[in-house]
Amino acid sequence: MTDRRSAFLSAASSFVAQVARIPVAHLTDPGLGDWDLRALVGHAARSLVTVETYLDSPAVEVVVPTSADYYLAIAGVTGADGPAVVERGRHAGLALGDDPTGFVRDLAARVVEKLAAYDDAYALTTIAGAMRLEEYLRTRTFELVVHGFDIAAACGVDPDVASEPLIDAATLAAEVAVGAGRGPALLMALTGRSRLPEPFSIV
Repeated sequence: MTDRRSAFLSAASSFVAQVARIPVAHLTDPGLGDWDLRALVGHAARSLVTVETYLDSPAVEVVVPTSADYYLAIAGVTGADGPAVVERGRHAGLALGDDPTGFVRDLAARVVEKLAAYDDAYALTTIAGAMRLEEYLRTRTFELVVHGFDIAAACGVDPDVASEPLIDAATLAAEVAVGAGRGPALLMALTGRSRLPEPFSIV
């Protein structure tokens, strides 16, 4: 098992445990932006859904070499942001049904079982183009970790994120910042030499 795969599996396990602690009555509370908490959880769950579905879409030639390239690429993909993402999140929230904990638990179990049949070099088709599985999993780790903290901010249920996925997510964020030409600003802020410009985001 590679570090990237184990980081993803750890992040998935943390997400399942976090969802299990969210009171169902809070799912209609505000979540993130235009989402309520249910839609936010549903959107985060799509990090597992896409792995499950993309594994069934093999690719011949890798066109997105790294996880950072994925985020840089989807910045210009129609449907990868804005209203389309909001709507997909709402649909994903509805798909959680009356038992979000059971839905997420069963989904994660299927993904874990399915992943075991694929090696890290397997090429699959994503919204940004063909990628190696290990690189795509890094993007899913990032999403699960970041949205785990979004969920915590919305309802106070903290994610128990292990150091491996947290380091992987933070490293990927830095890689995207560098790829977008914003690495110096990030580094100067992290070392206490300046503040990040407003607004600042790598996604």
